Amino acid sequence: MRFNLSFILGFLLLAGTLRAQEAVPSTFTLQQCIDYALEHNQDILNKAIDKEIAETQVRETLSEGLPQVSIGAGVNYNFERQKSLLDASTFDPTIPEGQEVVLSFQQKYDGNVALTLRQLIFDGSFFVGLQASKTYKELSSKEFIKSQIDVVEAISKAYYNVLVSEERFALIKTNFSRIDTILYETKIMRENGFAERIDVNRLQVQYNNLKVQVENTEKLLELSRDILKFQMGMPLSNTIELTDKLEEVVFDDPEGNGGFDYAQRIEYSQLQTNMALANLDLKNNKIKYLPTLYANFNYGYNTQTDNSDQLFESDRWLNFGLVGLSLNVPVFDGFLKSNKIQHNKLQIRQLENSFDQLENSIDLEVRQAKINMETSLKQMKAQRENMELAEDIYNVTSIKFKEGVGSNLELVEADADYKEAQTNYYNALYDALIAKVELEKAYGQLLKK
Repeated sequence: MRFNLSFILGFLLLAGTLRAQEAVPSTFTLQQCIDYALEHNQDILNKAIDKEIAETQVRETLSEGLPQVSIGAGVNYNFERQKSLLDASTFDPTIPEGQEVVLSFQQKYDGNVALTLRQLIFDGSFFVGLQASKTYKELSSKEFIKSQIDVVEAISKAYYNVLVSEERFALIKTNFSRIDTILYETKIMRENGFAERIDVNRLQVQYNNLKVQVENTEKLLELSRDILKFQMGMPLSNTIELTDKLEEVVFDDPEGNGGFDYAQRIEYSQLQTNMALANLDLKNNKIKYLPTLYANFNYGYNTQTDNSDQLFESDRWLNFGLVGLSLNVPVFDGFLKSNKIQHNKLQIRQLENSFDQLENSIDLEVRQAKINMETSLKQMKAQRENMELAEDIYNVTSIKFKEGVGSNLELVEADADYKEAQTNYYNALYDALIAKVELEKAYGQLLKK
């Protein structure tokens, strides 16, 4: 018993180790986050199901052109038999002509069983519908790609937000450590008579504010990680560590990667597919003027009797069968098809106008994204220079204060200016990163990473 218990505990420990080895890795590059999201994001998973639904609709349409076979059977008790009025002279010449008699040719019980087969030979709407279902499947695939692009955009922005937040948090902790040291040194200087109480109070205010800022920034950093995990489709309880570095991000113009074509934008491709569907709908309404032709086959047995005991006697069931063609020629439908055709033509004209509007919209979006990118990069460069200058000013002011030739007020102001410059730089850096993502999306290259 002791051996079995040890074996079970060892097995559970091994299983736990294997599960830990198979756990999701905690370190992710941007591309790894995107790859993970493309497999786990719920929106993408639902769009993948939509693709499968579209495939089943193609098969549903195709099945309508295959033989339709059914078996029907029934047993009836005719408690009130159907009757007819017949001229009695037809059966008995001695009866005056015109004298009617009530007769029923239906017996009390009847039954039937039959096999029916119906096969489409020609129906223009079926073949157009088959084309339309395949085009709808194509549209569903493009909607799936659109959802992937949206997720990649969200993941990229969330990833960069975490990177910037991590840099900010590290810098704020450094600032807090620096102000903590200066406060400590100023308190000692006051005890030795080289600083005033107001000097300590000013630094204490800075210290308290920065301490709260550290705590808030840490919470916002955790929230930004949770947002990234949510976009990825990852459980929020999982830990995640980002490995990309902000200094490694390349801000280039996607147009230099081979030019730009409207078809690179998924919205343009979707509009092309909608145009194809509109043309197929027009073709379907035109083709409805053609006749339809079906082949029919029917074979079965029926019986009638006044005695229920004889209903299932095999020698009373008589066979029957038929084979034939069914032709339907449309003649006049109150101009229904004509009005539908006019409706389709107007829809196609709308889509043609939509192409011009979408092209202008894409041109505007690309131009705006390029301007935002250029402006953001210039702003980031300027704010980085301002941050470096503010740091130099603070360092000089700090040295002067320690040597007793600078005031505490100058140090506090230099520290505030330095922190403001840091905030401005990281805001500009994040704006540049967002502009980079939006420019790649405008060029239709966001999913090509």
